[in-house]
Amino acid sequence: MRQIMIFAAIMVFLGTVMAQMADRMTPAQARAVVPGIASAASPTAGVRNVSIPRDARGHFQTDGRIDGQRIAFMVDTGASVIALNESSAARFGLRPQRSDYNATVSTANGTVKAARTRLAMVDIGGLIVRDVDAMVLPDEALSENLLGLSFLSRLKRFEYANGQMVLEQ
Repeated sequence: MRQIMIFAAIMVFLGTVMAQMADRMTPAQARAVVPGIASAASPTAGVRNVSIPRDARGHFQTDGRIDGQRIAFMVDTGASVIALNESSAARFGLRPQRSDYNATVSTANGTVKAARTRLAMVDIGGLIVRDVDAMVLPDEALSENLLGLSFLSRLKRFEYANGQMVLEQ
């Protein structure tokens, strides 16, 4: 457990340093963005982009919708699937039984049991992905909902550019 925590701390530190270096190497774009809100742009017909600014902690927070209901996410390219805490999942009618917690997942807080589920529709700033794998974790294991690769990998691309996370569909 101690080794995992040390490794996680090193990875967070390196990610922060690399993000700061990337900011210095690329010109900043002069554009007003409300922190924490994904903004959609359409530079090319048929292509939809969402830019998510980095918050004060260096994380990419955005609002989205699951089946039309609002939810806050932290973008996590290291998460295999969308991860929801029990409180958030319950707002969408997802209330797994104790016996449904049969998947073992490794988190920064250690290994926990999670319940697999599938979300009919996830919308981030107009980027819509249907039939998305997700997991529900106990509240004590997950303080923030994570937007993981089960959503991100179904986009055309996602990248870190100019201090922002850019999603494209």
